[in-house]
Amino acid sequence: MDFAARLSELKKAHLHRSVYTFCSPQGREAEVNGKRVLVFSSNNYLGLAQDPVIKQKATAALERFGVGTGSSRLVAGNMTPHMELEALLASFKGTEAALVFTSGYTANVGVISALCDRDSVIFSDALNHASIIDGCRLSKAKTVVYAHNDPDDLLQKIRETCPGKGLIVTDGVFSMDGDIAHLPELARISREHKLLLMVDDAHATGVLGETGRGTLEHFGLGPDAVDVVMGTLSKAIPSEGGFICGSRNLCEYVRNTARAFIYTTSPSPATVAAAAGGIEHIRDHPETVRRLQDNVRHFASRLRASGLPCAGETPIVPVVVGGEALALRASEELFNLGIFVPAIRYPTVAKGQARLRFALSAAHTHDDLDYAAACALAAIQSVDFFSPSC
Repeated sequence: MDFAARLSELKKAHLHRSVYTFCSPQGREAEVNGKRVLVFSSNNYLGLAQDPVIKQKATAALERFGVGTGSSRLVAGNMTPHMELEALLASFKGTEAALVFTSGYTANVGVISALCDRDSVIFSDALNHASIIDGCRLSKAKTVVYAHNDPDDLLQKIRETCPGKGLIVTDGVFSMDGDIAHLPELARISREHKLLLMVDDAHATGVLGETGRGTLEHFGLGPDAVDVVMGTLSKAIPSEGGFICGSRNLCEYVRNTARAFIYTTSPSPATVAAAAGGIEHIRDHPETVRRLQDNVRHFASRLRASGLPCAGETPIVPVVVGGEALALRASEELFNLGIFVPAIRYPTVAKGQARLRFALSAAHTHDDLDYAAACALAAIQSVDFFSPSC
């Protein structure tokens, strides 16, 4: 393979990626590629990445348990912090049990491929995360994609397919559009057709609901409305890893059958302790969640005032530019103005749907948000393009 030629093709199509380097801790602002900027690209939704209490908990676990586990959890890598974190997660989400994975990606791949096989049918939202898509592929089940956030289309496809057994899977908050799944309708459809229901709460945990417990709390649903709640420990919860919450039997079954769990070294004790500290913070300080939600409303109102209408449902606020080259130029202009918002392009989003994806934090001030909204309009105007919606 001629890698140089392939890279040249990517650059010509404006699809080549370069990494930005943070030279300081992540917060509302940081030093990126040597420049001090306001950060609107991180999923550090609650601004807890530098929380001193959480850092102290991670340091204490490092001192007590060391730097690594040396094994998968079913061999010799299961430690006290892992068990404590799972108990805390189950209590936080209101379920019987929880199971921790090394990442959100492995959680989705692991649980979907464990619950489904060649005899299953998976009904997957058209804009589900790549980890869900890969889990569907690995399971070898028949996968039916329904129109984005469209329960009516889902219901029609279920009736056409007549599955004997299967799974409905959806993001709770969609990672590139920031909209919220119609979970009550999905729960009703799953019960009527005796299908399992799984919601990926990666971008909803610590974000949605009065106390940050996620999509179910947002809609006033009990934990029994969904069979599997998945989430990450690397967004509002400031650490690394993934998890599922559900019944005791389900979690035990996945523990014994998910290859992504069985054959992966367990997360380090310091990482696990930091995750537990993040959950405890959300549980004990719901005002942090409310501050984030207030920032979402404030930023959306400022964008709308600038002529960029936004739903303002979640801290993921996309400003769709269109072409890949235009999005790159707008992102560069924002960086010059002191706002770090990388361009999101194909294949992460569809061709012609390149965007600036603003990710808000509870740590942002209203002044930060006002400045970012003004810069967004200026950046788009500077590339001689205007998108009527976002």
